[in-house]
Amino acid sequence: MTMATPCPLTPTCNIVTPIGMLGYGLDESITASLLAAVIPNGTPTALILDSGSTDSGPEKLALGQMTSPRTSYVRYLRKLVRLAWRFKVPLVFSSAGGDGSDEHVGEMVNVLEEIWDEEGNEHYKLKVIAIYSAVTKTFVHERLKKNAISGCGSPVPPLTAEVIDSVPRIVSQMGPEPFYDAMMATPDFNIIVGGRAYDPSPYIAFAAWASKTPLNETATPGAKRLWGGFAHMGKILECGGLCATPKCSAVCATVYQDGTFDLTPGEPQSRCTPLSVSAHTLYEKSRPDLLYGPGGCLDLTESSYELLDGGRTCRVRGGRFTFSRDVGLKYTIKLEAARVAGYRSNYMGSVQDPILIVHLDSVLKEIKTYVAKQHEDVDGQWDLDWHVYGQHQTTTDGRPAEVFLIGEALASTQELARSIASTARIATVHAPYPNQKANSGNLAYGHGGKMESDLGPCAQFSIYHLVQLEEGEERLKLSTELNAIYRQELTIIGRGHSQPATSDPPSSKYEEQGQIPPLLETSISDAHYPTSPKTLGDIARVLRSKNAGPYEITFDVMFANEPIFQLVKLSGCLNAAVIAGLRG
Repeated sequence: MTMATPCPLTPTCNIVTPIGMLGYGLDESITASLLAAVIPNGTPTALILDSGSTDSGPEKLALGQMTSPRTSYVRYLRKLVRLAWRFKVPLVFSSAGGDGSDEHVGEMVNVLEEIWDEEGNEHYKLKVIAIYSAVTKTFVHERLKKNAISGCGSPVPPLTAEVIDSVPRIVSQMGPEPFYDAMMATPDFNIIVGGRAYDPSPYIAFAAWASKTPLNETATPGAKRLWGGFAHMGKILECGGLCATPKCSAVCATVYQDGTFDLTPGEPQSRCTPLSVSAHTLYEKSRPDLLYGPGGCLDLTESSYELLDGGRTCRVRGGRFTFSRDVGLKYTIKLEAARVAGYRSNYMGSVQDPILIVHLDSVLKEIKTYVAKQHEDVDGQWDLDWHVYGQHQTTTDGRPAEVFLIGEALASTQELARSIASTARIATVHAPYPNQKANSGNLAYGHGGKMESDLGPCAQFSIYHLVQLEEGEERLKLSTELNAIYRQELTIIGRGHSQPATSDPPSSKYEEQGQIPPLLETSISDAHYPTSPKTLGDIARVLRSKNAGPYEITFDVMFANEPIFQLVKLSGCLNAAVIAGLRG
């Protein structure tokens, strides 16, 4: 691979992302080193990170839970506030608490107040903007009646009035406009706590704000390239160092006046390469070239990636963003909500008897029939199913391998769910089967000292739909007026005074040891292919599966060069039928 020498470009902003998800940990010294490295170029710099995802399930929306324990948010926001104060850079994070609900935006503001109140933080004085993104059920009902709501993808069922009424809260994924409007209205802000947002939104907003790019000039080819660079950069940075090889936590971007941007990982052993960065355009997407989001579409068909001298930084350019309004379409945002579908209990254990394992499918079917018979006079709805791990595997001597079972009951009450799980466990232990020899018990169980466990309410995604907005509804209202979709609240936390910033980072663990670790061999050059490849993994450089929202799964495969890609493509071994077969 050839490496390019950096061309003269004018930087307009720097963004440092310590990790792809607030609450998942961060390395303060590495983040400080990244800030210290980019601040000297003299352009606006910010700490920005995402805090939300549907990946971890619907409990947050249905039950009001947060992705991480509250103590984790306190611990990591303490570090982030310290970094932001020290380097005099703003801190922006979106989708507070994981779902971005209004309650969790308020909770994060409370956390910031607690941090200021800690001993030693009396010098803080923080101008905090909270942006709220929950929508009312009345709003959703009205748009449904106007046929302005559609499912986000073909697997999503149509929305009904009954579903709207059944959920405790509905959030909307805001685009970059509310963040941009907040920055414009309060340019000396210290922290923005964002509600539910499209993950790249705060990145796009800061890049536009820092570069003084107006929101009303978007239709020219140059504007499309500029906004395309902002959107592409945000799409990559919101996942932190996932774009590096080996993947790491922190990454920084320097954005230039034409939308070009450079990516550098925080970990010394990692690098951002054309392969690792371009692979990220596949991440959570059904196609890598056209990425739709609030208010428009990012077109990456002409994007390019080049490795700069030094071997750790990748330069990206060529993305184009077309705003919906510029092609006569309405602005759309995604709505998200979840509800309680019942209560769950489970039991788990392992089966080693090879005779039982051969008959396992029929035995489980008989167990479900037995459970139904035992509950035929019980009121309430229920269901029972199993997660079966290791089935159809064999040991080295050809016998069926051990199978692990998780039996899961879902019912209208916790009491009924527990009864279903208990009855199923008993039947699993004692069920007869053909040619049975081990009649003293079929299941090794008791994990955690429990025969079965109550799992509490079962949450279920119920709204994952796109809604059309009227002109201007995507913008921020500088108050908490209820008739606006996006509202803000400004809070001053602390009574201290500003202090001079320093860009001298604390020494990292590597510097303290007097050495910088070398790049890992697999990150320097492509590993050699086996002479006789047998699996896709033998020739693929990226091979992963990932849910793309609650209703879809994507499979990403990337190869090191065009000939291998074409060889696999022409072989016909990867097609929809093959992939469908993998999922049964």
